[in-house]
Amino acid sequence: MDRHEALSKVNTVVIKVGTSSITGGTNNVSTEFMDSVAEQVKRIRDMGKKVLIVTSGAIGVGLGAMNAKPKPKEVPIRQAAASVGQSILMQKWSDSFQKQDIVIAQILLTLDFYSDREKYLNLRNAIETLMSYDVVPVINENDVICVKEIDAMFGDNDTLSAYVSSKMDADLLIILSDVDGLYDSNPKIHPDAKLIPVVENLDDKIMSMAGDPTTRLGVGGMKTKLRAAEICSESGCNMIIANGAVPDVIVKAVSGEDVGTLFLSHGAASKKSLWIKAAHSSGTIYIDEGGAKALKKHMSLLAVGIRDVVGRFDKGDVVDIVCNGELIAKGIPDYNSEETFRIRGLHSDRVMEVLGHKTYDDVVRSENIVLM
Repeated sequence: MDRHEALSKVNTVVIKVGTSSITGGTNNVSTEFMDSVAEQVKRIRDMGKKVLIVTSGAIGVGLGAMNAKPKPKEVPIRQAAASVGQSILMQKWSDSFQKQDIVIAQILLTLDFYSDREKYLNLRNAIETLMSYDVVPVINENDVICVKEIDAMFGDNDTLSAYVSSKMDADLLIILSDVDGLYDSNPKIHPDAKLIPVVENLDDKIMSMAGDPTTRLGVGGMKTKLRAAEICSESGCNMIIANGAVPDVIVKAVSGEDVGTLFLSHGAASKKSLWIKAAHSSGTIYIDEGGAKALKKHMSLLAVGIRDVVGRFDKGDVVDIVCNGELIAKGIPDYNSEETFRIRGLHSDRVMEVLGHKTYDDVVRSENIVLM
């Protein structure tokens, strides 16, 4: 499938703008770049497309305004910088879009929007209403309160943009950064590195091309972008990584021109599978190699394969399933943590004897398991 065919029916586009593109390698906003994005958004909206923006840059811009050291490790400083930078960032976006007579709306998210159905539905309804009034949603992670994500330097919103694309049923995610796309080797080290124009399958060979996980200002290296591509592929959404400095890069990407690297989707996975994969895990079930082999064959998890249980969870919660220190799956158990611990290592015919009841032979049924 070529680009034109793959992108011929694009209706909803999510544009993720990285810190390096917004700042041009500094801690200051590039008004010229933001004006260009706004002008291109107007052009693709005139083509009949719906557009959402996922923006990074709040922390970087805030650090510049505060005259703070670059990339501080202290979480409170990064939170403070996000608070300062977010208001500056939104004002700059508003100024740029106002030149195109476009109204924007600020939406700050935490990643639990993806695993909390009520929050997701409220978010989706709000975004759809905004777009029905021709308002462009500008989304960012709420770095002021997302302590875990900010402490881990969470992906410069690459993963967030993929989840937004998934939940909004977007047809295309465009990730703008300071790289031209995915190369077969690091172009900064290997001058003969070749740009890969289209990726049809995210196999181990492709994933190994991620290279250095960080850029100088943002925290979204190629690894997080490939993770975003995985999420998009499972959601039925195509994704393009492209250099934000390329003139008219957004319009070219939407029009199917040869720009960046296109990651083709292969149809959407079930909403249930996507939800399990993204949901917060309430505990961990540790299993033996026999249990791991069963899961990889898409079989259920039986009590006999369970070695230990950590954390407290109820029936119906999402849990991590780990073997030899590796997260191999996530699932929804039919027993709570105490019950699961009591029947660990037992054959199914002893569950009733130990618990006094038996919901299922399986602790986690195959239809409630998603391999990672």
